[in-house]
Amino acid sequence: MKSLEGINIGIAMTGSYCTYEKTFKTLEALKDAGANLIPIFSYQASSTDSRFGTHKDFIHRMEKITGKSPIMTIPEAEPIGPKSMLDILVIAPCTGNTLSKLANGISDTPVLMAAKSHLRNNKPVVISLSTNDALGMNLKNIGILLNTKNIYFVPFGQDNYKAKPNSMIAHVELLSDSILQALNYKQIQPVIQSHKFE
Repeated sequence: MKSLEGINIGIAMTGSYCTYEKTFKTLEALKDAGANLIPIFSYQASSTDSRFGTHKDFIHRMEKITGKSPIMTIPEAEPIGPKSMLDILVIAPCTGNTLSKLANGISDTPVLMAAKSHLRNNKPVVISLSTNDALGMNLKNIGILLNTKNIYFVPFGQDNYKAKPNSMIAHVELLSDSILQALNYKQIQPVIQSHKFE
């Protein structure tokens, strides 16, 4: 991985818990590349237990990786823009719920407030998508955000076209490359990439 020495990266996590393990491993690689990671949790991410782990475990792991306590309230997230705290904001994973609200200008969670506050500075936001309705109700929102200034996507594709034909998730292993491109205000290509199916 290319050096990210001194780059301030906001890592905003929402409630797609099944992708957390891969995301955390990628965050460890970003940290090893020299990035300064500022964690942000949505209300769901900071309070919900699932079969993939407890919210306390997720918070503890994030603190261990970043060395910082996550931002977990809207008032804590609001100064991100005015204080120019970040070079880039990454929403990983980004649920369909967060995606749809971002596309429609809603900022009622810490993650969405972080995005709104950060975008006021004309700096990049990277979306690592994870939603069961990407090819359903959320397709229009993906289209909106693909055409929105300063918003970029980690390449994504269908993850289970037989059981969940509308579902798409990001190739988390391409997160660092996506960040490097977005820092130069470029969308990594191709945006749509197939997942390997067994």
